Amino acid sequence: MTARDRLIVGLDVPNLQEAEKVVTTLGDDILFYKIGYQLAFAGGLEFARDLAADGKKIFLDMKLLDIDNTVASGVENIVKMGMSMLTLHAYPKAMRAAVAAAKGSDLCLLGVTVLTSMDEKDLIAAGYEYDPHTLVLRRAEQALLAGMGGIVCSAEESSAVRKIIGPDMALVTPGIRPTGSDKGDQKRVMTPTEAIKAGSSHLVVARPIVKAADPKEAARAILAEMDAAL
Repeated sequence: MTARDRLIVGLDVPNLQEAEKVVTTLGDDILFYKIGYQLAFAGGLEFARDLAADGKKIFLDMKLLDIDNTVASGVENIVKMGMSMLTLHAYPKAMRAAVAAAKGSDLCLLGVTVLTSMDEKDLIAAGYEYDPHTLVLRRAEQALLAGMGGIVCSAEESSAVRKIIGPDMALVTPGIRPTGSDKGDQKRVMTPTEAIKAGSSHLVVARPIVKAADPKEAARAILAEMDAAL
């Protein structure tokens, strides 16, 4: 895969008008987009269908978690939308239900391990007995056993996760920040070069591109850095 296949631009914007502006500005430079809660609840699901129909790849970041039947039913409908990637929390029962529902399709199911905005204190406050690194590796093993298509984790854990899941599963890392950029609310971040070298297959970048003074130039700079690392 080229850098263009690996870079996922997060459309973390409040409305369709801004999302359409980003996509138009970036043009053919960007193939892959992520749509999460913010845009999904502002008409983003239909927009996702339209982008997919126009040949773009869509990473639907819904982080599903529910009873087995509800997860399976949701995945079945997302398959029909033509999405390329879908996230769910890496809980074994939910992952097994999703894998069964997506069987035979091209949808890549991604298990979300630990959010990159969380550190050890956050996990303790949430009632977990593991530090982020340990919990990420445990969930990576469970995702592999469940037959998932890939993992979402911090680039800090990419190298260790890659050793667990092998060379074929997707390893998607948010929290990517070009050198010198603001971390925002992310706590576990890496540069594009560091993430690629650590074993990440896909990088999710939102604010450093969509909030840049020149989004197209910002995207091209990240693509160039990724190409050099590859």
